[in-house]
Amino acid sequence: MSKKVILASGNQGKLREFFRILGSAGFEVAPQSDFDVVDAPETGLTFVENAIIKARNASQHTGLPALADDSGIEVDALNGRPGIYSARYSGGGDEANNTKLLEELKDVPNEKRTARFRCCIVYMRHAEDPSPLIADASWEGTILHELSGANGFGYDPLFFVPTHGTSSAELDADEKNRISHRGIALQKILQLMQEKSV
Repeated sequence: MSKKVILASGNQGKLREFFRILGSAGFEVAPQSDFDVVDAPETGLTFVENAIIKARNASQHTGLPALADDSGIEVDALNGRPGIYSARYSGGGDEANNTKLLEELKDVPNEKRTARFRCCIVYMRHAEDPSPLIADASWEGTILHELSGANGFGYDPLFFVPTHGTSSAELDADEKNRISHRGIALQKILQLMQEKSV
């Protein structure tokens, strides 16, 4: 029997990746929008704090177990910014965020454009879960000088993956899920869920 879990996200790109990986692991996944759950304010100062806030909010409103991720891009030349503020970096959407990042890095040479995607995923059995399962992962790369590729979302067109010689947005979905920060964190959380017989 499949286990139902609520995804505490409204991001369509993230939802596609979660559905693909969790569905094949036997979970029945439902986005929080199916239950009219309103996004929780992300008041945490770390990825893990924000993921816990989002998972708890979804579980409180639905009475079901919830999974949440908080993720973003950390750029070394910007002292780790935009980090937890990646989604709201420019105050606009993906296009505005990418434009702002390119502008901030316009005078930064290639060797100093190192960055990483980071993802923290939290699973809460219920809203009062005192020991949520937590997994995190990072994905090293560099920031390109212009957008490249049409797959993915967010900063994917600017994130160059040295191991593959392409941007994240040029990878197909299965390959991205195999090597990305979110894909690896999801595999880790699935392993923890299996160990704990969730």
